[in-house]
Amino acid sequence: MKAMIRVVLPQHLQTLARVGSEVTLQLDRPVTQRAILDALEAQCPVLRGAIRDYATGKRRAFIRFFACEEDLSHESPDAPLPEAVATGAEPFLIVGALAGG
Repeated sequence: MKAMIRVVLPQHLQTLARVGSEVTLQLDRPVTQRAILDALEAQCPVLRGAIRDYATGKRRAFIRFFACEEDLSHESPDAPLPEAVATGAEPFLIVGALAGG
């Protein structure tokens, strides 16, 4: 059964990919960060390398992942995401982090 996932992108990635603030993806379960990012990069190839490093596949330093008001940036990319994300009730947020003081 396919899951309809909602992904919210920061403005700079929206501009790069020429999409709106929310992108929808259809994924097989289990829904994980890796599955979402793989599908997002397949749908918007220009985002390859912008969210994850090409060589390592690791999240870029100033990109954060949130779902259900929780920071999931340091969770395993293969850990299942909350059910609310898998059902499309809540979006998976990709956020551009800020540095400095």
